[in-house]
Amino acid sequence: MPTAILVDGGYFLKRYRALIRDANSRDPRQVAKNLFAWALLHLEDKDAGKRELYRIFYYDCPPILKKAHNPVTKRSIDFSKTPEAQFRLGLHRELVKLRKVALRLGRLADSSSWAIRPERLKQLLSGKITVSSLLEGDVFYEVRRKGVDMRIGLDIAALAFKRQVDQIILIAGDSDFVPAAKLARREGIDFILDPMWGSLPADLHEHVDGLRSTCPRPAQRPEFDMNV
Repeated sequence: MPTAILVDGGYFLKRYRALIRDANSRDPRQVAKNLFAWALLHLEDKDAGKRELYRIFYYDCPPILKKAHNPVTKRSIDFSKTPEAQFRLGLHRELVKLRKVALRLGRLADSSSWAIRPERLKQLLSGKITVSSLLEGDVFYEVRRKGVDMRIGLDIAALAFKRQVDQIILIAGDSDFVPAAKLARREGIDFILDPMWGSLPADLHEHVDGLRSTCPRPAQRPEFDMNV
């Protein structure tokens, strides 16, 4: 039976940018190409040979596209024209072009409010700076991802119950997926976690069948010797 590969897009991009620190980290086509290549490496099984790919599922949210005024400078900002919004839209376009890649989109919960970045808020509360010292980049527009974790959990359950695969690779690092991982294992699914060499909560180690990262290994983290 084939292998399904599920990718938490928010986690993937965070780890990708920590590992790839060149211009390619902002090139949607190159990021999509690398994701696809790293995912396919999971199909190389040293004991059973090359496995069949069921599908690669990529979970994300569309970027915020509205306009708002920065509370520090009062300057109008069109979020649809920001580099991050253009990157996310471009990445989604590139991913859907790839064979056997399915894009699963949640939504952003718009709070219509701004927040001060934690490090600057700490300085503000301690009296090291004043409100008048804040700069445009010291605040950010608050949005939260909705529906992404739910979609991942539902797809894991569906894949397991329908016997569509016998192996699931999850590229993520969040303990919220523990219940879904436990369910899949009870149904006989070989459940492998790929944290992209990132550190993991202890409970994730307990509820997966193996750890394996296929992206380039960071030289400064020799303690991560992951294999299935």
